Amino acid sequence: MSKVYTTQELIQILADERQACLKGKRLKLEVKVSGNPVIDQFIRTDGLQKFTAYQDFKAAIHDYQRENQVSGIIWREMTVKGKTLHYPEVDTELIALTSDLEILKAAKNSILEFWYEVTTGMDLYLSFNNSKQHEQIAIPDVERIAQITEWASLWKWENSSFLEIILQLGWGKPEEAYYKRGRPRSGSEYIHAVNPGNRPIG
Repeated sequence: MSKVYTTQELIQILADERQACLKGKRLKLEVKVSGNPVIDQFIRTDGLQKFTAYQDFKAAIHDYQRENQVSGIIWREMTVKGKTLHYPEVDTELIALTSDLEILKAAKNSILEFWYEVTTGMDLYLSFNNSKQHEQIAIPDVERIAQITEWASLWKWENSSFLEIILQLGWGKPEEAYYKRGRPRSGSEYIHAVNPGNRPIG
C-alpha cells in the first residue's frame, strides 16, 4: 500500500511547486493570451504560463485530496487581550472535504464567542467592494449575518498602537468563498473590529 501524504506534506509540496513555477522552472507552454497567433507573438506569456502551470498542479493536488480523503484543515491559535482560541481553518491552497466542513461548522460558535468577547467596546465595520470600502455596523447586524452563515474564521493585524480583528462568516466551500468565485453557492462576509476612532486596514 502506497503512502498517503498528510495535510502538512501537501501544503509543503504546493509551496515548493509554487516557488518552482515562479522561478520559471515550470511553464505551461501551450498557454496563449488571445488565441490569435498574430497578436500572441507580441505578448509576453511567461507570467501566464507560470500561473497556469501552478494552477494545474494545484488542481491535481485537490483531486488527490478528494481521492485519498486528505483534510484541508489546519489548526490555528489566536491570542488577543490575554485570551487564546485554538480553531480550525482550511489552508488557502487546499480544499475542504465534506468532513472538513462539518469540523468548521462545529467550531463556528466558539469562534463567535471568542470574537464577541475580545471585541467588546470596539467599532465594527462590514467590508464590501472587495474590502475597499467599509460600513460601520452594530452587534445585531453581526448576529443577523452569523445566523445565515455556516462557518467562521479569524485574522488579526496588531502592533503596539493598532489592533484589528477580522471575523469571516462564510457559507459553502471556503476555497470558493475566499476569492468570491463561488457566489451565490459559496461566499463570505468580513466584519472588522477596530479600536474606537480607527478605521480598518485589512
